[in-house]
Amino acid sequence: MIERSRRTQANKNLNLFLLALLFPLILISQDVLKGQVVEQGNGQEWPLVGANVFWLDTAVGAVTDINGEFEVSYKADYSKLIISYVGYKTDTITVTQPKYIKHKLQPKGDLDEVTITSRNQATSKSYLSAQNITTVSSDELLKAACCNLSESFETNPSIDVNFADAVTGTKQIRMLGLTNKYILITTENIPSIRGASQAYGLSFIPGTWVESIQITKGAGSVVNGFESIAGQINTELRKPSTDDRLFVNLYAANSQRLELNTHINTKISKRWDTGLYVHGSTLQEKHDVNNDGFLDMPLYNQINVMNRWQYTDQEHGFVSFINVRYLNDAKQSGQMDFDPENTNLGGNGMILNAPLPNGQDFEAWGSEVNTERFEMSGKFGYVNPDIPWQSLGVQMACSSHNQNSYFGLNTYDINHNSLYSNVIYNSIISDSRHKIKTGLGFTYDHYDELISNESFERSERSAGAFFEYAYDDLNNFTMTAGLRFDTHNLLGEFVTPRLHMRYTPWEKAALRASVGRGKRSANIFAENQSMFSTSRTISILGGNGPIYGLDPEIAWNYGISFLQGFNLFGRKGDVALDFYRTDFKNQVVVDWEQVNQVRFYNLEGDSYANSFQVEVNYDVFDRFTIRGAYKYYDVKTSYQTGKLMKPLVPKHRIFANLSYQTKMDARLSQWKFDLTYNWLGKQRFSSTALNAPEFRLPEYSPTVATLNAQVTKVFSSKFEMYLGGENITNLRQNNPILDANNPFGPNFDTTFVYGPIFGSMYYAGLRYKIK
Repeated sequence: MIERSRRTQANKNLNLFLLALLFPLILISQDVLKGQVVEQGNGQEWPLVGANVFWLDTAVGAVTDINGEFEVSYKADYSKLIISYVGYKTDTITVTQPKYIKHKLQPKGDLDEVTITSRNQATSKSYLSAQNITTVSSDELLKAACCNLSESFETNPSIDVNFADAVTGTKQIRMLGLTNKYILITTENIPSIRGASQAYGLSFIPGTWVESIQITKGAGSVVNGFESIAGQINTELRKPSTDDRLFVNLYAANSQRLELNTHINTKISKRWDTGLYVHGSTLQEKHDVNNDGFLDMPLYNQINVMNRWQYTDQEHGFVSFINVRYLNDAKQSGQMDFDPENTNLGGNGMILNAPLPNGQDFEAWGSEVNTERFEMSGKFGYVNPDIPWQSLGVQMACSSHNQNSYFGLNTYDINHNSLYSNVIYNSIISDSRHKIKTGLGFTYDHYDELISNESFERSERSAGAFFEYAYDDLNNFTMTAGLRFDTHNLLGEFVTPRLHMRYTPWEKAALRASVGRGKRSANIFAENQSMFSTSRTISILGGNGPIYGLDPEIAWNYGISFLQGFNLFGRKGDVALDFYRTDFKNQVVVDWEQVNQVRFYNLEGDSYANSFQVEVNYDVFDRFTIRGAYKYYDVKTSYQTGKLMKPLVPKHRIFANLSYQTKMDARLSQWKFDLTYNWLGKQRFSSTALNAPEFRLPEYSPTVATLNAQVTKVFSSKFEMYLGGENITNLRQNNPILDANNPFGPNFDTTFVYGPIFGSMYYAGLRYKIK
């Protein structure tokens, strides 16, 4: 009996020991959700290997194994489980407790037409992507009038927008402290604003055509080429199959700027849709608010027409887009009394290039820029319905860009013909955690330029192959590593490596790092057309470089960023910090530091751009969002006179945006209010120390603060009106032109622009659409 009692007691102790040993596992099992993902066909089910399973708004996820099964961490806070797989409809499942789940994914080709209505975030950042990508939706674009792409970034702190000079109204953007020539700007991932269109191309994409914008900081992907250095801005256009059947946007400003945008979309057949997109804009009223005798903004007419075709065959996995586009843009600027039809200078194409006779009676300084552009592009995609993780894409585009222009006595004409092609193959290795992209690309560019009496001509041909590998463990780590090899008739043979990584150290966080190399040929005339609106002479101090005597530009970009989501008082928000550094190994230095000269030469010494940004987004209460950001730039270049900060780049910038919408009623009616504040720190002027005393400027500009506001009344799903103001505090730079009274004299310069010239501007408009 004693022995049995001892054995019984020993068994109890063993059970207690095992229970204690297994207790943590029991607890853990309560924090794990298990399940299986399958597909169904012909009455049978098959497990889906490598399907992505993750919780909404987190980086917590898993991937299905060879049996289609998964285990993913579970918390009571998690309620929406997202299941996705290449070639299948992504599903979101509501989970209330960690019970076993068996879910069937439906191939995209089998889907019936569905209508999904949801409220998207106007601007969003990905917690899962390896790249630092901000997506700007059409809702964000509507916060401002957004007449063209350059004006689409007014409510985004990552992109700076400023004027290039005081006469042509040209706007340029800046990312990471570098101007748009270092940003790969694409339209549906086809390079679009480059070469001859660098100066004015941002105004050639109407805002209403834009469906969304993806802003990628850092080196970008190797898929679209080797030129990206500071980042990539990709614009997705509206699709004929999803855009409104009829859309009309009418805009009018107190400056008498008028714009009309019309979209007409129709379904031709079961698989074909087409859309006609027409943009017309004009400004014919002369303004000289600062009384310097020059137009504050150019007179212009622009006609922009695009016909877009979409082919969709989901059953067999084909999709295609074909775009044909024509643009005509005519600008006139200069002195108020300049008339190109009745002047000795510039009228009727008569440009005086030779030295002028002493005592000639100049009538007025003026400028005309006439641009005609034709584009054709096509995208063709195929997804194998039986092997949905494999796809093939072909991109092709050609364009002809002709600009005839003069700026006072300076003539500048450019003809740029371009051809772009890219073939991309997508697949996976073993499962969807390992994705690859590989392909071939070919680009041809021919430039024919006339600067006063001197001609410049060159052709560039490049062929390249690329391979990009992406790994995603759907838990806390993703990586994209790319490598491309190109052979270029002027730049030689070279390799472009790029790497992006994302790690999630804890919940609702994303820590990213990136490094990459970029290389490009500088289009010194097309990219610096503001120099023609000066009396500066142009000097190219090159050697034996392949591009007009200059060497190609080469730079490395390094970056680190951190994104943290949070809940404060029951409201969502996020804070994002990033730091990027761009180191130029060679740069074509644009030197404005010499009196009456613009000089181009290869870099000797250091040139770098450091950029730091912190941004906070927070939903204060229902439908009221605030966004604030601070940005710091340290952009320096070694000039022949020493290392200096880049001119007209503010070291400090503060940005704030408030957005509120009333609740939508049964008629889908609501009010929308948006307010945007921008503060720019002092900006360094290029040196004027050797000018005559009356034409010397201080070393730095004053600080600048502007305030924009817009109110939108949505009457129904079909009709809305908006009213807004830009620079409503009426801030003005009073003397943006140096020696404006003597535009043919040696001190004339229009490039010292650091703030608004026109002052406040108010506008109103309407949008009408039929679904």
